[in-house]
Amino acid sequence: MEMISIKSPSEIEKMRAAGRLTAQARKLAGSLIRPGITTGEIDREVRKFIESHGAKPSFLGYGGFPASTCISVNEVVIHGIPGSRKLKEGDIVSVDVGAFLNGYHGDCAATYFCGQVSEEARKLVEVTRQSFFEGVKNARVGCRVSDVGHAVQQYVESFGYGVVRDFVGHGVGSKMHEAPEVPNYGAAGHGARFQPGMVIAVEPMVCAGDWRVRVLPDRWTTVSADGSLAAHYENTILITDGEPELLTVDENGEPA
Repeated sequence: MEMISIKSPSEIEKMRAAGRLTAQARKLAGSLIRPGITTGEIDREVRKFIESHGAKPSFLGYGGFPASTCISVNEVVIHGIPGSRKLKEGDIVSVDVGAFLNGYHGDCAATYFCGQVSEEARKLVEVTRQSFFEGVKNARVGCRVSDVGHAVQQYVESFGYGVVRDFVGHGVGSKMHEAPEVPNYGAAGHGARFQPGMVIAVEPMVCAGDWRVRVLPDRWTTVSADGSLAAHYENTILITDGEPELLTVDENGEPA
């Protein structure tokens, strides 16, 4: 079983820098979302931004993924491949981005509105984002990994939504995916105990309908099985002796 790495103070400083750049890339992507722009155009601008800061897009070529960002629209939950699709008024657009800087990764995601969206879509995105913060309340010394997912699931399901089971959060460090896995569902009181210096990505993926998903023939694009809207929210966080610290914050110290 893969060991959970505990980051040293110097590694944590590097992860703060990688996280800040990743959050700035996410912010840039969000600012570009408007009716008529293609997902490929957003991806190219994000790649240019990351590379201009001496970093590499974490996702580009990862497992064969062909782009620098995952851009997932409406019923697409995660791993949408950017391309010629033009965004339309009313779309909700999830952007997942990673940056590899000085040997360490940042990883974050958020769902944005393209123009005016339905009240249903707005609520789904807000609940998904808040479910992250509900879960992260348990990302502290004295809690276990499953305490995070249990809180996420309880919050999401209280609104009648489904939280995806097939994909989970994860440790982050010199590799983009490290131990431990951090599910967004399940009973509390299981898994590794949090220790200061652990770094994890918590990433609720939420469907307005049932939680089940299917992967399209491109082997990446993952959609809600029932065609319902989906949203995604993620930050990389550091376990400390006190409150968890969000590492994927922008130059103003703000997450998306």
